[in-house]
Amino acid sequence: MVDKLLKTSNKYNLLFEMEQSRFVLWTPVALAAGIAFYFSLSFEPPLWSGIAGLFASLLVLFLSKARSAPVVTLVLVAVALGCLGFSAAQWRTALINAPVLDHDRGPTSVEGRIVTLEFRAKGLRVTLDKPRIGGLGPQMTPENIRIVLTGKQPDLKIGDWIWLRAKLSAPPAPAAPGAFDFQRRLFFSGIGAVGFSYGAAKVTATVASAADTSLFQSTLGGLSRLRSLIGKRVLDGFAQADQIAVGGVIQALMTGARGAIPEQVLDDFRDSGIAHLLAISGLHIGLVAGIVFFGIRGLLALFSPLALTYPIKKWAALVALVCAFCYALIAGATVPTMRAFLMIGVVLLAVVFERRGLSLRSIAFAACVILLIKPESLLGASFQLSFAAVTALVAVYEALSESRWSKSAKARRGFAKRLLLYIAGVALTTLIAGAATAPYAAFHFNRFADFSLATNLLAVPLTALWIMPWAVVAFALMPFGLEGLALAPMGAGVALVIEIAHEVASWPGAVTLLPAMDTWALMAITVGGLWLCLWRKAWRWLGLPGIAAGLASLLWVQGPDILIDGKGRLLALKDVHGEITLSSLKTAKFTGKVWLRRAAQEQALSWSQKMSQQDSSAKLACDSQGCIYHIKGQSVALVRRLGAVEEDCRSADVLIASVPVRIACNNPKVVIDRFDLWRNGAHALWFSESGEVRIQSVNASRGKRPWVHRPTRRNPVKVEDAL
Repeated sequence: MVDKLLKTSNKYNLLFEMEQSRFVLWTPVALAAGIAFYFSLSFEPPLWSGIAGLFASLLVLFLSKARSAPVVTLVLVAVALGCLGFSAAQWRTALINAPVLDHDRGPTSVEGRIVTLEFRAKGLRVTLDKPRIGGLGPQMTPENIRIVLTGKQPDLKIGDWIWLRAKLSAPPAPAAPGAFDFQRRLFFSGIGAVGFSYGAAKVTATVASAADTSLFQSTLGGLSRLRSLIGKRVLDGFAQADQIAVGGVIQALMTGARGAIPEQVLDDFRDSGIAHLLAISGLHIGLVAGIVFFGIRGLLALFSPLALTYPIKKWAALVALVCAFCYALIAGATVPTMRAFLMIGVVLLAVVFERRGLSLRSIAFAACVILLIKPESLLGASFQLSFAAVTALVAVYEALSESRWSKSAKARRGFAKRLLLYIAGVALTTLIAGAATAPYAAFHFNRFADFSLATNLLAVPLTALWIMPWAVVAFALMPFGLEGLALAPMGAGVALVIEIAHEVASWPGAVTLLPAMDTWALMAITVGGLWLCLWRKAWRWLGLPGIAAGLASLLWVQGPDILIDGKGRLLALKDVHGEITLSSLKTAKFTGKVWLRRAAQEQALSWSQKMSQQDSSAKLACDSQGCIYHIKGQSVALVRRLGAVEEDCRSADVLIASVPVRIACNNPKVVIDRFDLWRNGAHALWFSESGEVRIQSVNASRGKRPWVHRPTRRNPVKVEDAL
């Protein structure tokens, strides 16, 4: 028995030593675990708690390092890194914390300086800093507000001060428990209010006369103005009605701004599986860097004395690094762009210092930098999709590079064989990236593009070999006003990609809709995928059960039986077929669209349409006072008039009212009224055959956090006809 235990111990010690070089790859995973734990809390922890945990774990590590087993040391290091991530998230929240509009205001006067200017298909959207809002004191005024400008507007530039009348509100809460949290996203973007304008804005001071307060702000303003100018010149070059979509896509490829792309084109790109082409990430940054690198190196190689005397390869790498950095800044320095630039930067610096560049270590380095600078990015789709794809790709190609097939493939020659290898590489890359990102696309967008392989085989080579080279030329010609020479052929390529996307998206069964996935399922898939990609030995396959368990969870997802939005305007009921029906198809359309997407439905019937069907007439009955809904042996009163409250309080098992319930209502086991919706936001209810009712609300699930807007008593509580 002792010999068996010793043999097992030696086996694991040997495995530990063999995988020791891979431990560093788990550094961002430990950081991410601490960040995820911080955001999962329902309360805001003391600011010192993360740092205290970090120093405590480091102290224990220092005191026990000499006599601890390697596994214990590894665990302590992981705990210290987790505390570091936790602390980074805490301090990021504390530093960015700013006032949020306490309640709806307007129409009211608003004045502020334009810091971002977005050209959208339906008009302009501006972000104003240093706003002055009528009737609101400085201490209660948000630092930044975002406003959609309606109607015809003057020629606006970033840095201009404008005055307008607008309707403002606090950033919206999630449409359902577990849905996308706009409040958290806008909180970390520094935006404390959103709204829309009435009429045209008036320019009170131009950028030329408005002085920036610092060199940093001046630099940011200059970059924003340059991005806006590039986008405007692109859109002006494709102002014809049949060219608007082409101009919008080119603007997205050159500046990262996608607001000018028509909604139908965006849907086609998503449904055909090439939406990643619109998000400036590794493909775009890599192509720009590669085009510049090989172009500069080829140009310098034409001069023999120069090529034979100086390290032109290193020169080309440095120029490509500068160009990639400038492109990343122009593109807005989003999370995928930052990740791509950091990785490309490592590769190009490796050329300069004659080292190996692209590896899982460079991915780990990029992830650590982003997580420490912007911890909240961990929760976003951009971070998850970007790193899932690149980690899986590098891991697979790293394994393939060591195989015999790869070594024999490198020895092959001939154009035909190289072309076939390129096509096979695009197909394999698409399959790997698609498989790696599919769970995250399902979690965030509830859809899967079934024919993405076919679309990518056509669109990716076209983008890499035709569209992006012309984009680089357009950037080079733009200072001379000659960008039209490059935008014309680039536009022809983009038009072809749009046509490909539209064709594939129109195929029957192009998209599979998926229900909302549980968070634990996504975590199981993530841990399993990381285990599979980061280790090298056979025990890596132990990650497959975690992936399988997470994917299998989609088979038993149970959506809520009843949904109520946070203002009591819209309700949804699940019918006997598991599909939801809406109280109205015209009220709160965005909320209804979110509910349908999370239920894996394209469209829904209204209650009036559903009641006309005989199979549901006994389930739902309505009159002018409200509705009675029968589900699993229980009656649910859906009240819309004050006059029905007293009667339904005596007879219903569950009462949901869009009006305040101001009387003792003791018979129902669950009462949700207008005040509950006002305080806690949208509600979801699940009914069981045993008579139990499970309730989740938006604010109860999020807790008391700085980004969770809780209404004050100044908010008007209106009696609304919701049903």
